[in-house]
Amino acid sequence: MSDVLAMGGYANYVWISFALFVFVLLLDALAPLLRRRQLLIHLRGQFRRQQARRNSA
Repeated sequence: MSDVLAMGGYANYVWISFALFVFVLLLDALAPLLRRRQLLIHLRGQFRRQQARRNSA
């Protein structure tokens, strides 16, 4: 089993590249969710400001 994990002496390169791949894949999946959350917060604030302007007029 350790021979398989050592990958013929290239384990450092293989496992680091695998870890980077997983990291980038997670970022790629989470980025739209975080952006959506920020956008919703911004739009709620904008809506509240518009409502406050309408109520004060």
